[in-house]
Amino acid sequence: MKTIIQLEEFGMLVLSVFLFDMLPFEWWWFLVLFLSPDISMLGYMAGNKAGAVLYNLFHHKGIAVALYISGFALENDVLKLAGLILFGHASFDRMMGYGLKTFEGFKATHLGTIGKAE
Repeated sequence: MKTIIQLEEFGMLVLSVFLFDMLPFEWWWFLVLFLSPDISMLGYMAGNKAGAVLYNLFHHKGIAVALYISGFALENDVLKLAGLILFGHASFDRMMGYGLKTFEGFKATHLGTIGKAE
């Protein structure tokens, strides 16, 4: 099952790259911004609950899709870019086994505990 989920997430990452190619931005923008959602980890400086909420806002695929669709509705390429970066980054994280955070701490995710021996 883990391999199937990883392949599915890889497919979504590829989709984000494909859709990015349709935007009027240079490729280096994708590379530079790809890890930017991880700035949300700074929320953990305010505690587990604040950290989890902020992290999940920056790693939620529903929010990413809403941003992308908003970009279409408003004809705004920057919103589309933001949505694709969030979507691609979240897909990459989940492909690597990092999920949305719970209030228990940074290593506790909806996919299980990070670093847990399998």
